[in-house]
Amino acid sequence: MPNLSTDQIRERVAALGPWFHNLDLGGVKTAPDHFLGDYPAVKWRRFADAIPADLSGKTVLDIGCNAGFYSLEMKRRGAARVLGIDYDDGYLSQARFAAEVSGLDIEFAQLSVYDVGALGERFDLVLFLGVLYHLRHPLLALDLIREHVIGDLFVCQSMQRGDASEEPLDEDYPFGETAIFERPSYPHLSFIEHRYSGDDTNWWVPNGACMKAMLRSAGFVIEANPEEEVYVCRPGPPPSAYGAVYPARVPARPIKRLGEVAA
Repeated sequence: MPNLSTDQIRERVAALGPWFHNLDLGGVKTAPDHFLGDYPAVKWRRFADAIPADLSGKTVLDIGCNAGFYSLEMKRRGAARVLGIDYDDGYLSQARFAAEVSGLDIEFAQLSVYDVGALGERFDLVLFLGVLYHLRHPLLALDLIREHVIGDLFVCQSMQRGDASEEPLDEDYPFGETAIFERPSYPHLSFIEHRYSGDDTNWWVPNGACMKAMLRSAGFVIEANPEEEVYVCRPGPPPSAYGAVYPARVPARPIKRLGEVAA
């Protein structure tokens, strides 16, 4: 992309809006009035040290990349390859423009988290930030990520509400035990039928205990919790004999990257 003036960048940013990620593109802020402030930079600063500062030679998959904030950060840390995927074509257009203005070589593809098996490869680092609560089938998504694309490190973040504590639980309870479910610290996943914060894509909100339990149930070992909503994990043994709903297999066809012409 040829060098663009500040006015040209500002015009393009306006045309691609509205933006959820507040990026700084050549001095132009994409979402300066974000209701969460300088987001997601304010969030990133709370857990940035939990991800290796040097990603040289590593591959990264950013699931639900939105406008590409985290994809950009991973490439700035020297990742050999970064692939950002999102189901929303508008977000992908924003991300592609942000990468071009920033002069960073990042791949983007329109793909749902439920279809990650079609990628047919595993990545050294997989980011899954701010996506889970937008999904109608969150545990399925974690199962598919664990089964198909995790190579080494998994970083997951979800909005959380409710009690923040966690207490030991027995592995089994008799049918007559009902009081355990009334404890605020018991793993709870709250369902949103209509909207939350004006957003009809908010479907489920876990408490902290539920988020940890879901990750363990999907076969992840939680190594760190650097920020209250962020979990740094590695793949562990399968949690049960049942395995993933959709076991890994070779994709039937290659995934079309953003900007490619279909064959």
